[in-house]
Amino acid sequence: MDAEGFRRGPRLGVDVGKARVGVARSDVDGLLATPVETVPRQTGDPVRRVVELATEYEAIEVVIGLPLNLHGEDTASTRDARDFAAAVAEASALPVRLVDERLSTVSAHAALRDSGRTQRSSRRIIDQVAAVVLLQQALDVEKRTGRAPGETVPTSREPEV
Repeated sequence: MDAEGFRRGPRLGVDVGKARVGVARSDVDGLLATPVETVPRQTGDPVRRVVELATEYEAIEVVIGLPLNLHGEDTASTRDARDFAAAVAEASALPVRLVDERLSTVSAHAALRDSGRTQRSSRRIIDQVAAVVLLQQALDVEKRTGRAPGETVPTSREPEV
């Protein structure tokens, strides 16, 4: 941790969708989140790919977006994200955190539209941009509060608290 209570080290941000998983990463100082990759959900092993990327970027944790509805309640997408996060936590020795990402995809679409991209031309990168938005929000919360954002996903290796 630095003097302000921020844990140093890169993080991986993950936006879980039905068809694709967007992945972003942060720099070691947690200043900036950048896009990494869009992982297809229907082919290959998306959990294994996220774990590989976390290893490749030497992440200290994986931050996965939790898509609650506007009332803060679970939906089918929320349950899917929780299941995906649990699978990543079991497949990796890294901590996995779930963070509220209610408006990350909306923010990502707005940012791409503002940059002049059409929805059609954005389809291949929207998931990465949503991952950037949620990871940047998580980094900003931690810098502001001095506490890691969201909730830790328990694994069979550790008891639930």
